[in-house]
Amino acid sequence: MNSELLAELCRRAGVAADWQDYLGETHQVAAEDLREVLALLGLGADDDEDIRARLHELDEETREIPPLLTAEAGGELALPVPEGSWRLVLEDGSEQRGELEGSRDGRSRLRVPDVPGYHLLEVAGRTVTVAVAPARSFTPADAFRAARQGDRGWGLAVQLYSLRRAGDGGIGDFPALAAFAREAAAAGASVLAISPVHAQFSADPDRFGPYAPSSRIMLNVLHGGVDDLSGAPSDDSLALERAPLVDWPAAGRERLRRLRQAFDAGEAETDTAFADWRREQGDPLERHAVFEALHQHLWKDRGGSWHWKHWPEAFRDPEGDAVRAFAREHALDVTFHAWMQYRADRQLAAAQAAAVEGGMSIGLISDLAVGTDAGGSHGWSRQGETLVGLTVGAPPDLLQKNGQNWGITAFSARGLRRHGFRAFIEMLRAAMRHAGGVRIDHAMGLARLWIVPEGRSAAHGTYLSLPQDDLLRLVRLESVRNRAIVLGEDLGTLPEGFQERLEKAGVDGMRVLWFERTEHGYRPPRDWSRGASAMTSTHDLPTVAGWWSGWDVRYRRHLGDSEHDEQQGLAQRARDRTELWEALVAAGSAMGDEPPSWDGWPAVDAAVNHVGGSNCELAVIPMEDILALEEQPNIPGTTDEHPNWRRRMPAEVGALLSGDRTALRLTRLDRMRRP
Repeated sequence: MNSELLAELCRRAGVAADWQDYLGETHQVAAEDLREVLALLGLGADDDEDIRARLHELDEETREIPPLLTAEAGGELALPVPEGSWRLVLEDGSEQRGELEGSRDGRSRLRVPDVPGYHLLEVAGRTVTVAVAPARSFTPADAFRAARQGDRGWGLAVQLYSLRRAGDGGIGDFPALAAFAREAAAAGASVLAISPVHAQFSADPDRFGPYAPSSRIMLNVLHGGVDDLSGAPSDDSLALERAPLVDWPAAGRERLRRLRQAFDAGEAETDTAFADWRREQGDPLERHAVFEALHQHLWKDRGGSWHWKHWPEAFRDPEGDAVRAFAREHALDVTFHAWMQYRADRQLAAAQAAAVEGGMSIGLISDLAVGTDAGGSHGWSRQGETLVGLTVGAPPDLLQKNGQNWGITAFSARGLRRHGFRAFIEMLRAAMRHAGGVRIDHAMGLARLWIVPEGRSAAHGTYLSLPQDDLLRLVRLESVRNRAIVLGEDLGTLPEGFQERLEKAGVDGMRVLWFERTEHGYRPPRDWSRGASAMTSTHDLPTVAGWWSGWDVRYRRHLGDSEHDEQQGLAQRARDRTELWEALVAAGSAMGDEPPSWDGWPAVDAAVNHVGGSNCELAVIPMEDILALEEQPNIPGTTDEHPNWRRRMPAEVGALLSGDRTALRLTRLDRMRRP
């Protein structure tokens, strides 16, 4: 096989034949790995003739006008049409007409109006959508100025499942979120960032990882409170509530039992708003509800395959006759799953309303996972827009020397174009539906993804380019239309210039204390990026108290490190503590001598002061650092070795922020961020 031809096919398909690691070293991807990736993208090639045929297919695709085009407001739109007349119908009903002027490359340029929105273009016998994007997203500073709060603010980040309230059944829920939003707002917070609330698998409560959901457009019904329903909780509910960790399987099954009991008692029928809401949600809701019922029926009840790709063939097509017949025959079960979504949706809306009514200028910030479980409802219902046989991960980097295969899938670049970016737009709208902002996990996924053939290690992966100009334009457009801020997790190995593109688009990057360093030491907070969100830590990193005490180093012993590794790590941490404390003192964030390792409170106070004093327009502090907790929510690369996504808060909502030292910490933070 001609290596140059293979390289050309990779280039045209957006598949990287080589890549640079975090140290700047270039790595070549093995030819067999490239061919496997190409085949899974629908571009399989066994010889040079096959490659030429695949290149011809890609050429033909570029000659077609896709169902949706994106453009900059007032900019030019390139069309694969040499000449002809055109008609543009704007969202407000006004029209523009004209004649295309061809160019030597056989393409025409059309200047679009300086009016953001989704407009309809009639050209070459087709009607397509033109998504015209504003210059930038709706930013935190926009929200603060609109609320007359200056141009800087602060907020808290909380793992939703960790919240406690009486009657929650052992899982933090939306009613607890509403109560905590009021508590945080009273302390002066402008935002409350939460962990993902994407739909999981009702038939399988053992699966609960928030970043491997079934669907990113539906909600996790286990976060819906049930103490307002008829029927009594089980004898185990109180024990589940008091436990230090969430028992997802036990608490999930109890919650689903309560919901089904109330549904069978007719509680859905007595809510007249449910039917109207269900009609409004349309096809995406119905497909998810049917999937949930099918999953229960085919896997849980009949002992068949868990993954929809291994179901009987007739049930793999969401538009097929067998699926429609199943939906009719099991209409009650489908309605049950739709009703659970309705309850969760109403409760999440109430939480955002509580945040805003409490005084938050932005309110909730939802968390948008980078992908979904390939066996989930979104993969089933949007098969043409999802990667098949490929999983997403990360190359070797500073945090994970061997790279990562997360076992989830994501959108297909070709599939998105073919379907007018439908799935991407509906995902953005779902994330912004009941929130004042959205955090995009692994934001570099807007530009490229590290993809790996299913079942292979991350070493057999490579980068797949995505249409980042189109995706960022859609993000900006939906942000402004929904008045929702956008945060992008820009940590890790980034494409060149990516942070600058985010900042230009009005998307806040993340500036985390541990990583704000130069070759000379920690960067002073006054030099942190303005168009970014400052943070002490994240859910994947040690808490400040845990880092200060060396909790994370000692826990690695439990994960397999030797005693020698532990002693070396603790010795290095002692040196790192001194370096950090000196930087905190130099910046005016701390005073006095370095505290001992067993006393993390002064370090937490200083870290919060440091982040609060940063130049960033938004400062977001995880609750683990507000409360000076040592244990972090997640340790990447672990499953059962660490209780990921299970730790609960030490007190109930209403009392979480009332401790003297906590209240003082928040008062100082609020004072620093106010004009």
